[in-house]
Amino acid sequence: MGSGKVTTGSELQDFQGKHVTVAGLGVSGVPAAKVLHARGALVTVVNDGDDARAREQAAQLEALGITVRLGDGATLPEGTELIVTAPGWKPDKPLFLAARAAGVPVWGDVELAWRLRGPDAAPWLAVTGTNGKTTTVQMLASILKAAGLRTAAVGNIGVSLLDAVLGEERYDVLAVELSSYQLHWAPSLRAHSAAVLNLAPDHLDWHGSMEAYAADKGRVYEGNKVACVYNAADKRTEDLVREADVEEGCRAVGFTLGTPGPSQLGVVDGILVDRAFVANRQKNAQELAEVSDVNPPAPHNVANALAAAALARAFGVPARAVRDGLRAFRPDAHRIAHVADIDGVAYVDDSKATNTHAAEASLASYESIVWIAGGLAKGATFDELVAKSAKRLRGAVLIGADRELIRDALARHAPEVPVVDLDRTDTGAMFQAVTEARRLAVAGDTVLLAPACASMDMFTNYNQRGDAFAAAVRELRA
Repeated sequence: MGSGKVTTGSELQDFQGKHVTVAGLGVSGVPAAKVLHARGALVTVVNDGDDARAREQAAQLEALGITVRLGDGATLPEGTELIVTAPGWKPDKPLFLAARAAGVPVWGDVELAWRLRGPDAAPWLAVTGTNGKTTTVQMLASILKAAGLRTAAVGNIGVSLLDAVLGEERYDVLAVELSSYQLHWAPSLRAHSAAVLNLAPDHLDWHGSMEAYAADKGRVYEGNKVACVYNAADKRTEDLVREADVEEGCRAVGFTLGTPGPSQLGVVDGILVDRAFVANRQKNAQELAEVSDVNPPAPHNVANALAAAALARAFGVPARAVRDGLRAFRPDAHRIAHVADIDGVAYVDDSKATNTHAAEASLASYESIVWIAGGLAKGATFDELVAKSAKRLRGAVLIGADRELIRDALARHAPEVPVVDLDRTDTGAMFQAVTEARRLAVAGDTVLLAPACASMDMFTNYNQRGDAFAAAVRELRA
């Protein structure tokens, strides 16, 4: 890790009279436009869409005196001195190419929130990674609360960062989830400590390459003060730490599902232990919690708990608060959620496993599985996932638009596994999928919905997909 002068961007907080273009309406754009307008900026909002929802949002902003251009997100408004963009807008959009040519900086909502912090602002403990971000941030917030700290889970989850930074409630520390999109547009963010949980190919259509995706994830380490937390089982995360420019004295802290070395957190005989934030870490270790305190105690979730514990310990949280916070944590729906047991078979909803990396972690949590998978592949390939998971599969039931990609991978790497290929993409297909899975399963098996794909070919989102699975299981049990 390098070290150098850390800039805060505080010199750019005065927006009075500045011509600011906000790119995109929606969850981040509307609040950003209002905040900038309230601080005296001359705000123009541009938006690609011109539907009823956009027109409704535009009317609200225009009533405040904010200019809105619908159906024209490509043209750089004359006189623009700064763009604040919704995180999902791709860097190669014509608006940003024009901005680059004109020397106009581009920020995301995270960058805006960072620069609007007050002088006594709460430090940020930041989490990113391909999978596990939300769970880890929620675990971290639970641990911080158990230590008596005023905190909130914010960022790409829960409370918006602008609300957290500008609201009346005062926080001691914030647990911040950050996506690769948000980090791309947050050049001056400097966290107290940060973690990259894992790296696997995702959103490559947005970033352009795996290297660019990893580089944006690695931005979370820039300027860290106390700890850069990495996954000892994922060398790419450690490489990002080595490349980061951090404050003097900031440490690299690993987490592992095995026995931890010095400056790591890990697991010994069913106990989560800390050999990073203890005196004489060459010889000493601090017990933090039991694996059974993690809900659910699947391997990848234990890894999430270790990452959360590392960030909390970096902030000075005592060991007891780690245990109490993990015990109090309750995961969101559709994340390895046990739905029911029928005839000795467990039915588990992990609809949130929308990519191969998440599905691999989910499949590794059970010994004998009837796997329900499929949906929109988003350019993914499935050979590695199937090859790693083949020995655990009792059978597979495939649904969705791109199911043939998984079917072909199963044929190559698990030809002995029986496969039911449902040629349906209607929402009612889920009940048939669960019925077929029940037929394949025997007592002791787990019927696991871990689609490894996005849901939008059949459902509104992964929540609706998980709800359909749970409803089908309940109907079977009736």
